Amino acid sequence: MTIVSRLTAGHAEALLAFERENRAYFSASVPDRGDDYFTGFAARHRELLAEQEAGLHHFHVVEDADGTLLGRINLVGVRDGSAELGYRIGERAAGRGPATRAVRRLCVTAVREYGLPLLRAGTMLDNAGSRAVLARTGFQPVEEVMFGDRPGRRYVLDLRGSTLPAP
Repeated sequence: MTIVSRLTAGHAEALLAFERENRAYFSASVPDRGDDYFTGFAARHRELLAEQEAGLHHFHVVEDADGTLLGRINLVGVRDGSAELGYRIGERAAGRGPATRAVRRLCVTAVREYGLPLLRAGTMLDNAGSRAVLARTGFQPVEEVMFGDRPGRRYVLDLRGSTLPAP
């Protein structure tokens, strides 16, 4: 079972441990967050919660049934009925379906709770796992782009008038 919960102050310690544990794993497919992310984590976590409270973003954690943190999934840059989807699943859970299940659940939440029927996403072309998650959850490719010096692809999912994906 995959549980998607809104980020709270109480997630800070587990989230920092998760990010530390998976730092090298994530750095293989996305740019590293840098040492400042870890040393300033508590202050940044409080800033993110304030931005979430203001409605600028919607941050979530992905957990299994026993409460183990598997990853995070977010809707950032909320504006004009849309947001950018982003997610990171830790190495121990990667390839076992939690990203797909979390994206499906967050699509439902985006429409029903946040009023966001249009989602955007992007990934590097060499990130086959992320591209597969986006394809399985109905995202459509819209353009090739560069993320820094790495080629990528942008996607969109328009949930208006469509059947919401099964969570």
